[in-house]
Formats: sequence, C-alpha cells, structure tokens
Amino acid sequence: MTRITLSFLIVAAVAAVTLVSAQAATPVLKGEVGPGFKIEVEKAGKDVKRLKAGRYTIKVEDKASIHNFHLFGPGVNKKTAVAFVGKKTWTVTLKPGKYTYQCDPHRLTGMRGTFRVVS
Repeated sequence: MTRITLSFLIVAAVAAVTLVSAQAATPVLKGEVGPGFKIEVEKAGKDVKRLKAGRYTIKVEDKASIHNFHLFGPGVNKKTAVAFVGKKTWTVTLKPGKYTYQCDPHRLTGMRGTFRVVS
C-alpha cells in the first residue's frame, strides 16, 4: 500500500513541477499608454522591436481617460476603451508578421508603434 501511495506522490509532484514550469515560461510584455501622449510595449524594460512567435501575457496599463491601448496584427485585435483607466491582462498568441499598437484617437499624431514577430 505504501508503494502505491509513494508512486502516486511522485507522479503528482512531477505533474505539479511541469505545470509550474509551463506557466513560468510564458513571456510577459508590458503595454502602457498615457498619462501624457506616450504609448509603448516593453519586454524586460526594453522597447519591443522584434519577438519570436508564441504565446505571451501582455499586462496593459492605461493611465488616461483620453487614450486607449489597441494592439492588432495577425490573429490579434485587443484594445481598452477610450474612457477606461486601469490595468488589463491579455494572453495572446503572436504569429509571424507585423503588429501595431496605438491610441486610436491619437494615432495620426504619432501615438503608435510597431514590432515584428518572427518564426
């Protein structure tokens, strides 16, 4: 009986470690808009210009009720509402191609950026 219990505990421990490793492996991006007329996407404190394709968590901080944060590209179209102020977390799968992030009301004044996703 103890052999079965020990085997079960080992299997459960391996499953738990695998699950935690898979969750920890999801890279995190930071999206920020406002309070002035700035918008950016960063990874580990650096502006994103190029990423590998895959699954990402994007933590968006929208700091102004006159802006929104809109990310779009192959298979992705996520945005906050213009009046929204606060934080949102999105999980997205980025495919190869060009992605744009912008403030929709102020995109023509330069509140936009792009990055490329590669295989």
